[in-house]
Amino acid sequence: MRPYQLLVFDWDGTLADSLEQIVAAMQQAVDSMSLKRRSAEAIRNLVGLGLAETAVRLYPELDKQEIDKLIQRYRESYIALSAAPLRLFPGAAELIEALHQRDYRLALATGKSRVGLERALRESGIGHLFHSSRCADETFSKPHPQMLQELMDALGIDRRAALMIGDSEYDLQMANNAGVSSIAVNYGAQSAQHLLKFKPLLCLDRLSELLPWLEEHEANQE
Repeated sequence: MRPYQLLVFDWDGTLADSLEQIVAAMQQAVDSMSLKRRSAEAIRNLVGLGLAETAVRLYPELDKQEIDKLIQRYRESYIALSAAPLRLFPGAAELIEALHQRDYRLALATGKSRVGLERALRESGIGHLFHSSRCADETFSKPHPQMLQELMDALGIDRRAALMIGDSEYDLQMANNAGVSSIAVNYGAQSAQHLLKFKPLLCLDRLSELLPWLEEHEANQE
């Protein structure tokens, strides 16, 4: 039996090349409320959290009504910017197809809302290849382990046979909190130097490196 049966991917910054769109949508929302802009880096570093958690971390001085307004403005801006075609990172679609053909169980754990994820999956053309998913508006946001716990329960996979793949510390912390192994990718929200602090098994430069690693790891277990 292969050591990892369930592969759980983050979406934004891991499979989808959407970080600049997220930053632009947040800056537009901020401008519409005449708030002081936060840096693009500050916003990127929070990608992976739920939208409510992101808004509070960026603007802790705002009250709940203002946070709710910022969230709504962000959603409106993001949808407006979504007129441009959704971009997956090079090799993402091919990787998911290859993993699906090899009978891995595939899932998504994302800070997106359910509505946002379903829209992105329709546009990407790879939504049908995933067996399950969890979003930040359905359960606790990362780095709480509930997303992973629910996915493992739903798919009947033990934590020792699950692997989390993501581009942010929140992905890796969630995996650590759930007792699940993780792999980082260093082309998304955060650098390899930062991600390695959270003890992933390795840090990938490209998505295409994942399948050869899985095959080598599987061969070494035989």
